[in-house]
Amino acid sequence: MRILVTGFEPFGSLSRNPSEEIVRELTARAQAAGERKFQLVGEILPTEYDGAARRLTRLIEESRPDAILSLGVATKSDAIRVERLALNLDDAEAPDNAGELRSGQPIVPGAPMVYFSTLPIEAMVQMLREAGLPAAISNHAGTYVCNHVFYTARHLFTESERQIPCGFVHVPEVPHRRSSSSSQNGRLTVEALADGLELLLRLLAREWEVLTADRVTPSTRGPRD
Repeated sequence: MRILVTGFEPFGSLSRNPSEEIVRELTARAQAAGERKFQLVGEILPTEYDGAARRLTRLIEESRPDAILSLGVATKSDAIRVERLALNLDDAEAPDNAGELRSGQPIVPGAPMVYFSTLPIEAMVQMLREAGLPAAISNHAGTYVCNHVFYTARHLFTESERQIPCGFVHVPEVPHRRSSSSSQNGRLTVEALADGLELLLRLLAREWEVLTADRVTPSTRGPRD
């Protein structure tokens, strides 16, 4: 199984983006462990509406992933937010890193207003909570570049009629210094968040194994007499 995991570069006044650091951490772990359950393709997207969409589209065409898990930062959240909906709307008070400011603009004119995540979001939240991490389902991924990428991915697969697990997870900000503990000053560290996201990747791999096993049902019968 091949899983595409994306994060974003810093933007605005944010000097570091934990989604970028988590993707790099997960990629390093997978390479060091020689992960066999899944192949991880990690990529950092520019925090730009058009730039992120172009790079994501190219990644999907080149890597042909079996699942996509995109990450972004929610600066006002203390928990991991598994997003339920992607809106066909760009609308933010701040420009992206290319200086693009969008207000009330559809991402794909004429396309559906909403796409639902195709990730197992309830199971994901339960798994994170059982691991001791604060997590919740969120019904609003915002209307900035995070939502733009979420909607773009879902639209691409809907148009191609190729349904795969695809969705978005927001992570909270992290402490400025790395720490061996799971939290610092009440905030989750990059390492703790990477632990949680690694659990979600393994969940996707397990579900994929079950799905592919159901599709392949070789007959155990011999020829009829």
